[in-house]
Amino acid sequence: MLKIIIKDGESIERALKRYKRKHRNIKVMQNLRDGQFFTKPSVKRRREIQKAAYIQNLRDQEDI
Repeated sequence: MLKIIIKDGESIERALKRYKRKHRNIKVMQNLRDGQFFTKPSVKRRREIQKAAYIQNLRDQEDI
């Protein structure tokens, strides 16, 4: 459960922005979507490898 404590003098918009950032960072919706269907371990591994290769490619392009 996410708790956002509103500080003195903080606007509601700012607190809402903090809430949305926390919600996105802990990946609540992504975890719910992933849990709807079974994914084979080999498919999970393949996705992780593809994601790592993509990120590495981006980092290599930055160095060039």
